[in-house]
Amino acid sequence: MTKNAKIILLTVAVLLMIGIVMIYSTSAVYAFDKYGDSGYFVKRHLIYLAIGISLAVFCMSVPARGVSSNARIIMLFCILLLVIVLVPGIGTEAKGARRWLRFFGLGVQPSEIAKIGLIIYLADLTARKKHLMQNLKFGFFPPLFVIGLTAGLVLIEPDLGTSVSILFIGFVVMFTAGARFKHMLAITLSMIPVLALAIKCEPYRMKRVLLFLNPGKDPRGAGFQLMQSFIALGSGGLLGVGLGASRQKLFYLPEAHTDFIFSIIGEELGFLGAASVLLLFAVLIWFLLRLSFKIMDEFASRVVLGISVMIAFEVMVNIGVSIGVLPTKGLPLPFISYGGSSLVCHMAAIGLVFNMARGAETRGG
Repeated sequence: MTKNAKIILLTVAVLLMIGIVMIYSTSAVYAFDKYGDSGYFVKRHLIYLAIGISLAVFCMSVPARGVSSNARIIMLFCILLLVIVLVPGIGTEAKGARRWLRFFGLGVQPSEIAKIGLIIYLADLTARKKHLMQNLKFGFFPPLFVIGLTAGLVLIEPDLGTSVSILFIGFVVMFTAGARFKHMLAITLSMIPVLALAIKCEPYRMKRVLLFLNPGKDPRGAGFQLMQSFIALGSGGLLGVGLGASRQKLFYLPEAHTDFIFSIIGEELGFLGAASVLLLFAVLIWFLLRLSFKIMDEFASRVVLGISVMIAFEVMVNIGVSIGVLPTKGLPLPFISYGGSSLVCHMAAIGLVFNMARGAETRGG
């Protein structure tokens, strides 16, 4: 195992331990009130973690060449899941969105699986057709079609945030694979009106954007969650109120153990605790990027790059929402937030990282 891989493993392990502690701290009172069991969420989180570790080991054991040779099948399977979840009676609907499939009482979110599948597919396609990436018809449009189809199916659920995440990951992988900047810019500019229309057509999205600009306009209504997040972060000070001593988790801040867990970290562990979590993510992303540039095999390198971009985007959005610099969007904080599909898929992604690092020649350690 290279030095970069060892640091990645250690950083992920620390983030997972923080996640277990903070999920219990954040959800215990809410879980006892709703389910009569203060450990309800942390127990389920540990089940998902065990599944994720098992899947990570599996992803490490599959030969890298076997992953690349089955990239198209993996992508087709992901698209099939995204279609199936939209079928009434099969996909589970909650809060007006149909995003989950249920197996043995556990929820699976196909959009999370699709992000990994898309990374593998694009890494394989761009490695095989690297000499065509600057060709608009044969190199640029084929991967763009798959990215657009994947993002479009996720948008129908509806899930605008994950759809934007898929577009961002896909565009970064394509750009680093050699796609022309003018092609990328033209597509990006053409998508701005589509994004604006998607926001305008859904009143709740429009309200989120407007309240992001002025959350104090409706502090007891639509702006309540964001205002409570501000109170949590502001209450923490330098050292925090103490682990387990958060007031905002006591039914004030909705989704405290999922989308807004960073706010409770800031309240209980203070600025230093929140900054330490940010530093851990910065270290993880830096060494993932570093590893991707050291791997000489193009497929393996782009898989690691795509995973690093995925994690970086989700961290940026989750923390950006918590501190009010981005409109509210439900993306979990990787390895820390409660969220089964997210945790399992991120563990699988880390397994792929170690697979690619082990199976490909690297430059240096």
